[in-house]
Order: sequence, then C-alpha cells, then structure tokens
Amino acid sequence: MAATLDPAAGRSDIRQSDFDALLTRLGGDVDPIHEHMAHLMGGFRAGLFAGGDDLAAVQDNLDLERWFRLPKGHERRIHGHRHAGVREGAALVHALDAHRTHPDPFGVEDLLPYRSAREPECQRQAIHRRGIMRRARSKAKRPKLLAELERRYLAVF
Repeated sequence: MAATLDPAAGRSDIRQSDFDALLTRLGGDVDPIHEHMAHLMGGFRAGLFAGGDDLAAVQDNLDLERWFRLPKGHERRIHGHRHAGVREGAALVHALDAHRTHPDPFGVEDLLPYRSAREPECQRQAIHRRGIMRRARSKAKRPKLLAELERRYLAVF
C-alpha cells in the first residue's frame, strides 16, 4: 500500500490504478479488518491522487501549504511542547509569515532591531478578553468570574 502513495514509485495514474486494485481486493475480503481498511482507503481515495504528478514534490500538509505560500495556521501552533500555551494576536501573524519576504533563516543581526518590541495595546486587550471568555466557559470558574464582574460593575456605579 505504501508504494501506491509514494511519488517516487512511479506516475500518479499507475499508482492510482494499483491503489484501486488493492482497494477492490480488500473490499472483497470477508475479514472485518480488511473490510474496515477498504472503507478507510475508499474515504481517502478522492484526495490522495489530486493534482496528479504536478504535486509529486509535496510530501505532507506543511509542504502543501509552503507550496501555496499561504499562512500556516496549524504550523503556527506547532511549538515542540505539549500545550505550552496558545500563541495569539494580530502582531504575531506577521512574524510567523516572515518566510514570505525572508527565505533564509533569521540570524542575530536580523532580529536585533526587534529586541525591545512590545505587543500593541489592542492585542493585550484581546488576550485579556480571551482569558475572560475561557473562564466563562469553565463550569468551575464561571461563578467566581460572575461574582468578580458583578463586583466590578457595582464599583463603577
């Protein structure tokens, strides 16, 4: 099965016919595991060979997004740690899409001018609002949040 998906194994149309033959063979089997595998393969079939041989160099979703050169939402969330926090904000988009104008790796001299940069006030406010909304969604934290908000409201009037 892996050979039918590997672009180095041949042209797309040949690999697709091999994939279809394998799918037919697995679908006709009485083994429930083979039957389940055929069902899964049939679901993925439509997108596996999209683009033919033109997209043979694209190996995964990150490569596909680099090929389109669009913002990479899920790549932004990949940071090498198990949920080390959410990186967010409008100012961050420009930093994470810097590869568009700067194809080489960033060096110290490239980053030095930005060492004292601060996030804009609107971004800080958005992060604060997001924190309130997260607390509001939590059944455990919601009563304390509502009491705090009511206290703040009454303090204004």
